[in-house]
Amino acid sequence: MKKNINKYIAVLVLITTFTACKVSKDVETPKDALPESFRNTASQDTTSIADLSWKEFFTEPSLQKLIDSAIVRNNDLLIAQKNIEAAQWQLTQSKWGNVPKLDFQATATSTRLSDNSLNGLSTNTFLRRKHIEDYNAALNLSWEADIWGKIRSRKKSALAEYLQSEEAKKALQTTIVANVSNGFYNLLMLDAQLEIARKNLALNDSTLFVINLQFESGQVTSLAKQQAEAQQSVAAQLIPELEQAIALQENALSIITGSFPSAKERNTTLEAIALKEKPSAGIPSSLVSRRPDVKNAELALQAANAKVGIAKASLYPSLNITAAGGLTSFKSSNWFNTPASLFGMVAGSIAQPLLNGRSLKAQYEISKIEREKTVLSFRQAVLVAVGEVSDALVKVEKLKEQQSIAAGRVATLQKAVKNADMLFKSGMATYLEVIVAQGNLLQSELELATLKRTSLDADVELYRSLGGGWK
Repeated sequence: MKKNINKYIAVLVLITTFTACKVSKDVETPKDALPESFRNTASQDTTSIADLSWKEFFTEPSLQKLIDSAIVRNNDLLIAQKNIEAAQWQLTQSKWGNVPKLDFQATATSTRLSDNSLNGLSTNTFLRRKHIEDYNAALNLSWEADIWGKIRSRKKSALAEYLQSEEAKKALQTTIVANVSNGFYNLLMLDAQLEIARKNLALNDSTLFVINLQFESGQVTSLAKQQAEAQQSVAAQLIPELEQAIALQENALSIITGSFPSAKERNTTLEAIALKEKPSAGIPSSLVSRRPDVKNAELALQAANAKVGIAKASLYPSLNITAAGGLTSFKSSNWFNTPASLFGMVAGSIAQPLLNGRSLKAQYEISKIEREKTVLSFRQAVLVAVGEVSDALVKVEKLKEQQSIAAGRVATLQKAVKNADMLFKSGMATYLEVIVAQGNLLQSELELATLKRTSLDADVELYRSLGGGWK
C-alpha cells in the first residue's frame, strides 16, 4: 500500500514539474516605440494635466452637471459596461480550467431480450429471466493536466480581454467627456456671437436712422440708404442663424447626455472661461499607462502571446485522468446494499495529435503572425497618440498668439467705429467709412469668439490625447 502511494506522489510531482514548463516565449512591447519627449516641448517633467480628474480639469458647475449626466446615462457607455460584465464572466469561467470536472449520474434501465438472440438464450438458460435490469449511481471525475500551459494561457487571454473591455470603456468615456465639453464651449461661443450680432444690429439701426435723416434732407443719395440697409440685414440675418445653431447644439448635448432635446443651463460666459496656463504634457512613456487606447493595444499583445501559447501547446500530447465510483446492481432491491454494490475505476490517457498535426501547426503559425500584427498595431497606436499630443501642444501655443492678435484688432476696430460715428455725425466722414468700420468690427468680434472657443477646444484635446478624463 505504501509503495503504491509513493508511486502516486511521484506521478503528481512529475505532472507538476511539466505543468511549470512554458512552451512559447512571450513578445514584449517594443521599447523603441515611444520617443523621449513630445515635439514642441523640451521639458522632462513627469507631471501631466492628465493626472487630474475631469472634475478638477473642468471646474464650471454647468459643464460638470452635463458630464455627470453623460457618464451615468450615455447609452454607448452603458453598452460598454455590459461588455465588461460579459468579459468578467468569461474570465471567471476560465479560472475553472484547472479544476477537475465532477458529475453525478444515476441511471436505471430495463431491457427485454429477444428469445432468439444469443444474449436472450444465455440469460434465459442461466438466470431464468427474459429481462435484464441495471441500476447505477456514480460520480464521474475527469481532469486534464496542464502540462504545457494551455489552460494557463487561456486564463491569460481571458484576463487580457477583460482588461481590454475596461480600457475600451475608459477610452469611450474620455471621448464623451471631451465631446460634452467641446459642445458646451461651442454653446458659449454661439451665445457670445448672438450677443455680438444683436449689439451690431442696434449699432446699424442707429447709423441707418441718421442716414435716413440725411436722405430726407437731401444730404445723401438713395445709395447711402440702400448700403446702410444692406449692412443692417447682415447682422439681422445672423440672429436667427445663431439661434438655430444654439438649438441644434443643445439637442446634440441632450443626446450625448442621454436625455430628450431640451435647453441647457449655462451660468457662465465664454469670456469668463479661463484658458489653462502652460499645461504640462509630461513624458511620452506615461501614455502607455494613462491613455486607454494605447493600453488596449498593449493588452492585445498580451492576449496574442497567450493565444500563441495555446496554439503551441495544442501540438504536444495531452494527459487526461478519469475516475468513476458509485453503486451498481442488477436488482433495485440490492442497489444500496454496500459494500457489495460498490464499484470504482481510475484511468489515465495520453493523446498525441497525428493526422491533424499539420492543421495545428498552421494554426500556430497564424497565431504568431497575428501577434506580429498586434505589435505593429501597438506601434501605430503610440504614433497616433504622440501625434495627437504634439498637435494639441502646438495648437495651444499658436492659438493663444492668434487670440492675442485678434483681441488687439477688435480693440482697435471698436475705437474706429466710435471715431467714424462721431466724424460722420459731424460731417467729417462719409457713410461708407462708417459702414465699413461696423462690418469689420462685426467680423472681428465673431472671429475672436471663435478663436476663444478653438483655444478651449485645444486645451480639451490636449487633456484627452494625454489620456485624462476617465478617472
